[in-house]
Amino acid sequence: MWNVKNVDVPQNKRIDKIPSPLTGEGQGGGVLRKRPTEAEQLLWSHLRMKQMEGFKFRRQQPLDNYIVDFVCFENRIIIEVDGGQHAEEKNKDIERDTYLQRHGFTILRFWNNEVLQNTNEVLAVIRENCLYHPPLSPLPSREGKVKR
Repeated sequence: MWNVKNVDVPQNKRIDKIPSPLTGEGQGGGVLRKRPTEAEQLLWSHLRMKQMEGFKFRRQQPLDNYIVDFVCFENRIIIEVDGGQHAEEKNKDIERDTYLQRHGFTILRFWNNEVLQNTNEVLAVIRENCLYHPPLSPLPSREGKVKR
């Protein structure tokens, strides 16, 4: 273990503030939040502020070791908008999807051009999945009965 107090670092080489990926510094979700693709911007304009049937979506949300484009925790739906690089990274996407599905999420994937050219059809698929996704199991009451 390093003891930083004993290391003599010149004043001009000190790091007083560690970059935060959440604010767009360094690398990570924050950079993506500040510079979303055109397709992500378009889709977000329809999902934000509970416009999709009152469901709350978050964008560029960290989930364990992954950052998802959009997620609705209420019904555990993740939406990914993929560019051409995902055709080459198919194995990584399969591994990621499998991990997230094991944790109860449904993943909807759309290509950028689908979102841009067929926006209404993409929104219809998302809407259908939000409305007809099986509800999460209710918590049992203290008496062991399900609350209704």
